[in-house]
Amino acid sequence: MISGNAAVAQSIPSDIEAVVAPFDMPKLSRPVIPDRTLSIVKTGARQEVLSTEHIQKAIDRLSQKGGGTVVIPEGKWLTGRIVLRSNICLRLEKGAELHFSGDIKDYLPVVLSRNEGIDVYSLGAMIYAADAENIAITGEGKLVGPDYDCEICQRQEGGISEDVGKTPVEQRIYDGGNGAKVFLPVFFGPMNSRNILVEGVTFEHSIFWNIVPTYCENIIIRGVTVNSFGRGRTDGIDIDSSANALIEYTTLDCGDDCFTLKSGRGIDGVKRARPTENVVIRYCVVRRGVGGVTMGTETAAGIRNVYMHDCVMENPSFPFYVKTRRPRGGGAENVLVERVVVEKSRKTVFKFDMLGSVEWIGELAERFPARTVGVLTPKFGNMTFKDIIIKECPALINAKGLPEQPIEGLVFENIQSPNMQMQLQDVGTLVFK
Repeated sequence: MISGNAAVAQSIPSDIEAVVAPFDMPKLSRPVIPDRTLSIVKTGARQEVLSTEHIQKAIDRLSQKGGGTVVIPEGKWLTGRIVLRSNICLRLEKGAELHFSGDIKDYLPVVLSRNEGIDVYSLGAMIYAADAENIAITGEGKLVGPDYDCEICQRQEGGISEDVGKTPVEQRIYDGGNGAKVFLPVFFGPMNSRNILVEGVTFEHSIFWNIVPTYCENIIIRGVTVNSFGRGRTDGIDIDSSANALIEYTTLDCGDDCFTLKSGRGIDGVKRARPTENVVIRYCVVRRGVGGVTMGTETAAGIRNVYMHDCVMENPSFPFYVKTRRPRGGGAENVLVERVVVEKSRKTVFKFDMLGSVEWIGELAERFPARTVGVLTPKFGNMTFKDIIIKECPALINAKGLPEQPIEGLVFENIQSPNMQMQLQDVGTLVFK
């Protein structure tokens, strides 16, 4: 059992150790990048000047040769959206800071992306990739988001409706034309890609979710730091409808959920049928945030085979947060969390919520009447929490299932907590050992 801040002080091994999980986890390895390098200075980039074109030129030039590493040297560099190609590594040297524009024009044309579980054509991501393989962001440098009073933030769309998912994807265009609002771009958002590595870098001052692989396979995130506390909606890592992910030696300090698993929203996510599965989170630290490890609220295609172990939660609101709503569909199952230390939980340690808020979904958030179980009825079950040390908390468990679909198969084993207060509603099988 780890204790205190042991996970913070651990050195990061250069090699990726074997992944042991209570399910069939494929072997993961770093993407193979050809042995070529090209500095962005060689393609015309200059410090303190918007250099999107020159950075993209370096990426494209190496891509045409079969791939390689694009180097961001020490210094402060300015850019809009850049697009990674197959077999490309973006390496930020020590002392390098890549600052991103807050102007809408620097993220056009729109690209296919996903916003809160629904596919749209939007600004996408500050670093984007589509249908790529063997891509990486590495180094000791920083990626820095724009000012919070930038044009994108001022014209942001506050949320997305399930109704958007009922229209054809090609009609879901949000380009900010004629003064219209836009969806915030995520920081790093590869789509439909495989063999992805993010290692060593720091993400700072994000305006929305930070690392968000969507419809991806074979993902390694290690030794990464995210600093976005104080800014709402800034999730740390969102594994979204993706398979085979290892997250290790990573520290998140977020304004929203930290380690987050999602799989689409409502009928749009059900039709895509892309679950999030085979996810291992180990030797990581949550400093602050809403949810420490979170499943939902977008659960349409299902979340399964999740293993978190040997981590530290310093001061999140809900260290373990499982949430969805009646019209979201899917659910989560086959989850094991063990050997985790919670230094302090600002709110309930284990939070399960299948109802949501009347403010956002109206009468569907009311417990009764029970609804007919259908394709959009979510289901939670088969989750085990073992060897958890909690040092300070106001309550231990708050679980709200659905009367038509109670939460089943919750197991709590060797939970050490100074407060054992529980609230249970529409929970079936719950076992304490």
